[in-house]
Amino acid sequence: MDHFQLIDGILHAENVPLPRIAAEIGTPVYVYSRATLERHARVFREALTDAGIADPHIAFAVKANPNLAVLKVLAREGYGADVVSAGEMERALAAGVPPHDVVFSGVGKTADEIIAALKRDIGQFNIESEEEGRELAALAETMGKRADAVLRINPDVDAQTNAKISTGKADNKFGIGLHKAAAIYARLAALPGLNMRGLALHIGSQLLNLDPLETAFGKIGKLVSELRSAGHRISHVDLGGGLGVRYKAGDEPPHPAEYAAMVARVTKDWDVQLMFEPGRVICGNAGVLLTQVIRVKPGAGNLPFVIVDAAMNDLARPALYDAWHDFEAVQPTGERLTGNIVGPVCETGDTFAMAREMDVVAQGDLAIFRTAGAYGATMASTYNSRGLVPEVLVHEDRYAVVAERIEPATILAAEHVPDWLA
Repeated sequence: MDHFQLIDGILHAENVPLPRIAAEIGTPVYVYSRATLERHARVFREALTDAGIADPHIAFAVKANPNLAVLKVLAREGYGADVVSAGEMERALAAGVPPHDVVFSGVGKTADEIIAALKRDIGQFNIESEEEGRELAALAETMGKRADAVLRINPDVDAQTNAKISTGKADNKFGIGLHKAAAIYARLAALPGLNMRGLALHIGSQLLNLDPLETAFGKIGKLVSELRSAGHRISHVDLGGGLGVRYKAGDEPPHPAEYAAMVARVTKDWDVQLMFEPGRVICGNAGVLLTQVIRVKPGAGNLPFVIVDAAMNDLARPALYDAWHDFEAVQPTGERLTGNIVGPVCETGDTFAMAREMDVVAQGDLAIFRTAGAYGATMASTYNSRGLVPEVLVHEDRYAVVAERIEPATILAAEHVPDWLA
C-alpha cells in the first residue's frame, strides 16, 4: 500500500495535490510520502517480531535512497543503516542513526574509508575478502581499536533476478566462496585487530521468489555449525536484503510476513542475532517521479512518442535494466492509448517504455512514474548538461523540498578553465 491516490480525479501524495507541487517546484521532481515510508518500515519490523525473531537488527540499505530526510524518517522508526561508502555513512550519522547501528558493507572499502568508520566507532564491518580483513585488522590495531566484523559469504545461489543486480553467484564480485570460508574465517579470527563475530550474505535485489533465499540461508546455517565446531563464537548473522516490490501487474513479491516466517523456520536453531538490510521494499513504492508532457509526436505504426521532461539522467533504471515503471496521468480522463514513452536526452536509450498502454496525455499534462522511491534520484546524473532533479517529502497536507534542484549553471560554475587555456 502507498499513499498516492486519486482524490476528486486528481492524483495526490497523501493530501497534497501533485499539480500544486509541479506548479511551485517545477518538473521533473521526485515526490516521497512520509506515511508510506513509516508504514513499510513498521510492516517489515512487525513481520519479523510476529514470526518470533527476537531482537532483529534492521539496517536500511542507504544506497536505495540516501536522501537525508528519508533517512531521518527511518532513523526515527529505529532503523540502522547499511552503508557502502564513507559518504553514505556520514549521511546516516547526520540523519541521527547511532554509530553502533551502522553496518559498513561493500567490496571496495578504501583505507581512508575504513579509518573514517573506525573513528566513528561504527557497529559492524562486513568483510568481503581476506585481504580486506587483514587491512581492517591492521588499521584498527594501529588505532588501538578492535573492529567488530563478520565475513560475507558468496553462497553461489542464483537470485533469479536481473543479472546486473545479482550478487550471490560464484562469478559475482561479492563475498567469499563457501569452499574457502572456514579457513579464511579462522585466519581472520586470529588477528588482534578484529572481533570476528559471524557471517553475512546478500544474493541480489528485487527478489520475487523466496526459494533462492532459503537455499542460501540453508548453506549459511551449515557454515555456522562448522565454524562453531571449530571453536569459533558466532553471535551474529546478517541475512542482507533484496525483497522485491510490485512494479507492474503480474509482479507478486513475497509479503514481509512470508519472508519472516521462512527466516524463522530456517534459522530457529542458529542462536544468533539476525541482521537485515531492507532497501527497496521500504522505499520503492514510497516515491514517484512527477513529470510533464513536452509534446506528443507521431511515430511509426500509429504508435506516438509521448515525450516527457524526465529523462534517463533522472530515472536511469529503464535504460540500465529495461525496468518497468507504471506511467499514469495525474488527471486521468479514462481514455487510453498505446504509445512510446521517451525523454529528451539525445540517446535512443532514453526510453521509458515502448508500445505501452497508458492514460491518454497531451502537451502540458502531468504524469508520474510509479515505484520510483528506490534507485531513482540517487542514480541521477547531469548527462546532456541537465540539472539534477529535486526531491520533495510530503507529510499529510504539506510538503518540503528535501533536495534542491541543482541547475546547469551551478554545475558549470564548479568547472574551471586553466590559465594556460585562457
